[in-house]
Parts: sequence; structure tokens; C-alpha cells
Amino acid sequence: MGMSMDSGPMAYTSRHAGLRLTEEEEALLAFAAAGITGFALGDLNYSDGQGGTILASTLGRTIPSGDAIHTCGLIVINAEATYYLRRPQDFTADEITELAQLSAKGDYLKLYRRCRINIGQGGMYPPTHPFVNINCNQWALYDPAATYFLPVADYTCMYINALLEIFNEHNGAFIVDERAWFRPAGVLRYARSRGGHLQSDPKAERTLTIQQLESMVTEFVSTEMGMMIQNLMLMAQALGLGGFPHWAAHPYGWFKTLGFQMQPVRASWFLKMPAPLSWLAGIFGKDPTIPMVTGLTCHDVPLMIPFCPPNYPTMEAAVLAVADKKWGSQGIFRGGAKHSSWKEPEKIASAAQSLSPAALDATIAYCEYVYRRYRRFPAYQMPLRTLLGFQVNHPDLEFYDRFYPPGALGESQRDHMKKWHGAA
Repeated sequence: MGMSMDSGPMAYTSRHAGLRLTEEEEALLAFAAAGITGFALGDLNYSDGQGGTILASTLGRTIPSGDAIHTCGLIVINAEATYYLRRPQDFTADEITELAQLSAKGDYLKLYRRCRINIGQGGMYPPTHPFVNINCNQWALYDPAATYFLPVADYTCMYINALLEIFNEHNGAFIVDERAWFRPAGVLRYARSRGGHLQSDPKAERTLTIQQLESMVTEFVSTEMGMMIQNLMLMAQALGLGGFPHWAAHPYGWFKTLGFQMQPVRASWFLKMPAPLSWLAGIFGKDPTIPMVTGLTCHDVPLMIPFCPPNYPTMEAAVLAVADKKWGSQGIFRGGAKHSSWKEPEKIASAAQSLSPAALDATIAYCEYVYRRYRRFPAYQMPLRTLLGFQVNHPDLEFYDRFYPPGALGESQRDHMKKWHGAA
């Protein structure tokens, strides 16, 4: 409604004014995508060597998340404001209990208001030109009557948490650097050939390259973003709204627009060019500045802060911060176990083995190697990433009746205006 496709065989101009989503409609969509539901079950085996301590939190929401880390934040943009929806880890245990009660009662509007933080004015969008966006979406993007949902993923916590597991004595993974003649990625001294605990014999099939490891982390986290989009699609259909997922994968376009903290770096630095090539690129004006996202803070409140410099002085400090979430005095396997769905949390805490010193040392060594050699963490991409956006509108039924056979729209779309807005 309120939109126009100016040319082509489906050229059409809606005769209806655009209609913004109500706050309740937004609340239901936000809950479907990233609603906080309470405490996760954490039904794993916590005996020594069984991998249960890969769990990184005891919190849950409407989409699953590897190790209950909840890597993805959600940005919601309408004509009035831009909001960041806080993740489960952004609340205290008492607040989680309160939010779960709102969820159980179906008070989604109050839950939405409790979870969102206003981070800027409404209608904050990057340009539509390639390749901030792609051509096929230009006609429909950023309708002022629409509400826009943008998942944002943090790769660093999942990455470090996985390293703490695969570098323990039970898994003994060994990582090599494919861009440095497959030499060990900072972990040579932990190899079994050197008296350590990591299985460095390729025949054991426990050897990974940095790229293989980071690709797995990327796929895991990207799946979480995809589930957000899927739930938005399902809720839009249930409400009788229209919406479409689309490209939002520019490495920094969205972050600059939304006011994330950025660190300017030279392209030669980002690409790790050899010194002679960097010098030549500068001489010939081929070494542009690239903004690299470092996090999101609003009104001095940290919202999405990746576990890497400049947010931490070193990668060692970042690794220790992740470990502390699990084994610190208030970590989920220590004092924080009481904030969970377990009936007998003290039994879980006592059964969960302490972090292996060898795994911790190997993780620190590897992370410091990656940051020292590639000047960022992860090595292959930004620590935060956008991939897909989802825009939700009120559909103009007359357009679909004009260009599609009966059945293209369902009863939920046909009845939406009457049920939600009291209109014939």
C-alpha cells in the first residue's frame, strides 16, 4: 500500500495510502524473530569428556543458538525510531524471569518495550545503489510506511567458545595457516610431537585450516540469522502482512548508517598486502580507507561488543572474558548455575569440569597469532556482520488480484484490515 512500480510489465501504482505497522504488529514480529523465552534446558552430559561444558549460557529465546550464545542482535527501524533489541545476555537473571513471565502471558507489547533501546531516529537506511544493495530490490526498499528488521551477528564469542572446546585434551584439534605455507597457527608448542596435547598428525584427521574453522563458525552463526528471517516470514504470514527478505550483506554500509563504532583502516592493511605492494598501492592512489566495525554502544551502554581489540586490550583478555562467562565465580558452571532451569544446579556445577589450562593456553596462543598476523579477529571477515534484511508492509490486495490468479493471497491477508484496523 502506498507504493509504486513505475515500469515493466507489472507497472502499478497503489491507490491506497501507505499504512504503518501498529506497535503491536511490530511487537509480535520482534518476538517471533528474537523473543526472550526464559531459561534453556541445557540437557547435555556434563561428565568429564562428554562436551557438556561447551554450553555458554543458560538462556533461551524463540530461535535456537549454538551453545546458547545468542550471537545475533536485531535492529528494528520504522519512521519514528531505530531500536536495538537486547539479547538475553544483556539482562540480569531476575529480569529474564520477569521477561519470561511476560512471554508466557502473551504480553508481547510490554515485552517489546522492555527489550528495545532507541539508538537513533527513524528511517535510517544506507543507499540503494550497488553494491550496498542490489538492483532488483531498489523499487521496494525503505518504504516509509514499512518496518525494517535487520539481524546483526557477532562471530567472536562463538569462535572463542568453540576453540576452548576443540583445543581440550579430548578433542585435540590442530590448526594450520593456509596463507603461511600451512605452518601451525601459533599452536606448534602444543603439538604431540612437541610433548603437547594437540593431535598434529594429519592422518588423525584433526587438522583444520584457519579458513575451514572460520567457515564453520560463519555458517553456524549465519544459520541463526536465517532462522530470524524465517520466523519473521512466518509471523508476517500469520498476521496477514507482506514482507520480503533481501540482500543486506555490505561489509560496513549498514554499520555506518546505524552509528556503530568504526575504525578506519587502509585496504592494504585489511588485505594483509606485503609491504612492497602496500607501498605501491599508496603511491598510485590504490589504497583506500575501509571502515571496520568494532561494536555498538549507545548512551555509554555497550550493546554489541565483539570479543577482540579494540574492545579488549589483547586477544588474551578477550579469551579470558569468554572463559569467565562459564567458569568465573559467577559463571554458569559456578555461582551462576543457580540462574537456570535445573532443579539441582549445584550438581551440574560440581560435575562440570574446570576449564583445561592446556586448552586455555592453546586458545590464547591461537587467537593472538591470528590477530598479530592478520591484524583483526576473525582473520577473514569483520567481527560483526549483516547478511539479510526483512521489510514488512501492508500489502495492496488489488495488485495481487490484478497480476496473480486466485489463491496467491490467503485468508490472513484478506482479513487483516478488518481484524487489525477495523476497516472494511
